[in-house]
Amino acid sequence: MKNQFTISVFTENQIGLLNRVSIIFTRRHINIESITASESEVKGIHRYTIVISEELGLVKKVVKQLEKQIDVVKAFYHSNSEVVFQEIALYKLSGTATKDLSIEKIIRKHHARILALEPEFTILEKTGYKQETKELFDELEPYGILEFVRSGRVAITKPMKKFNTYLHEVEMAAKQ
Repeated sequence: MKNQFTISVFTENQIGLLNRVSIIFTRRHINIESITASESEVKGIHRYTIVISEELGLVKKVVKQLEKQIDVVKAFYHSNSEVVFQEIALYKLSGTATKDLSIEKIIRKHHARILALEPEFTILEKTGYKQETKELFDELEPYGILEFVRSGRVAITKPMKKFNTYLHEVEMAAKQ
């Protein structure tokens, strides 16, 4: 049975690594629902957060394959219950749309923020789960959305073992 998993891949920051990582998923015919890259808590180490829906056995194989990549330090997989995650969405509405008082009620209802209020346009920000950002989109759509963008998932694991601990274990194993 397919379930949603968040895969965290800790890497050195090397050109072409994202391509090599994505090829692993492509070869196994796994669709990446979301991918985010950022710095990690360890200097010089970057983190890819990848969301997929797949069977556990295949997820385990993919994580092992990812760890075989030279520039990958460590990869982990987690179910949705093992991570705290959010996405961010930005909505650009015309300046005339925001003159409607019902827009203010929608913004408050969804706990969105106004980032820019210009005569020609208004930009809103909403953080939350994918379905929450979609609900706000659906309510704003009749007023005319000029632009919309949603980030990939950003996630932090609930287990208390820090990546620094794994990094230290890898270093110790390499010395042996």
